[in-house]
Amino acid sequence: MEIRPLLMCFALCVVYATSKPTEKKERIHHDARLSSREHDDAQGFDYDHEAFLGQKEAKSFDDLSPEESKRRLGVIVEKIDGDSDGFVTEVELRAWIKKSQKKYIYENVDRQWKDFDVNNDGMISWEEYRNVTYDDPEPDDGYNYQHMMARDERRFKMADQNGDQIANKEEFTAFLHPEEYDHMKDIVVLETMEDIDKNGDGFIDLNEYIGDMYNHEDEMEEPDWVATEREQFSEFRDKNKDGKMDREETLDWILPSDYDHAEAEAKHLVYESDLNKDGKLSKEEILNKYDLFVGSQATDFGEALVRHDEF
Repeated sequence: MEIRPLLMCFALCVVYATSKPTEKKERIHHDARLSSREHDDAQGFDYDHEAFLGQKEAKSFDDLSPEESKRRLGVIVEKIDGDSDGFVTEVELRAWIKKSQKKYIYENVDRQWKDFDVNNDGMISWEEYRNVTYDDPEPDDGYNYQHMMARDERRFKMADQNGDQIANKEEFTAFLHPEEYDHMKDIVVLETMEDIDKNGDGFIDLNEYIGDMYNHEDEMEEPDWVATEREQFSEFRDKNKDGKMDREETLDWILPSDYDHAEAEAKHLVYESDLNKDGKLSKEEILNKYDLFVGSQATDFGEALVRHDEF
């Protein structure tokens, strides 16, 4: 069972916020790179393969024949085409790439799913989650489970987009990993502010901001990074210069609008594969450039470069 570790993680976060950290706490959620490979099509398409499929899945194509790679890619294309109109758009490609990059998250959810889906109906209700997670109303460690339960319920309702108090796999993933979903941004900001806003005024002032990352008690001299963070707060975090961060400023801090790697890759794949230049890809166009999307052991990279230059 992984339920208790979840609670322990929350408890440790509370302890961490009130103890002296050995290094700076990082609350910013950055958009991760799609691959550790260099994105240079002149050298190979490894970056594109890992971006499109995810690193683990991309490796599974390495030993396939071109025919099998195309067959599997054809199945994937049908999944990407969300409206089933026979074409894949940049928007659909971006959504697919983002989902491919979250496979490790889905695997984590799959491991926990069986613990919470008590009646095995393929869904998790709030009652199931609450009863399994908060089955000990008076724990010895002294943490306020009522507060934690109320906070979880609020997040559960935000993730439950149809409001039926029952989560499917995608909704439960949003509940466990809210920072990965656009519609969960508000709850991430709210929870962050509640953690840091010690005086309860609905804002984060400089002392609260620094205090979340660093406890100065028993320290003779502040580390250099603390002074840097004070400057960051004054120059960049507090945009309206009123001495505190509101919700919008906190959102910009913890969920910055970084370079959208998935959008850039989707545009790249469409540009390289769109033969008739209509701004969208047919299944035939994608399969014709299968080596760009998935590759295979038998891919002749020299021939691929020739086709790349012709297109």
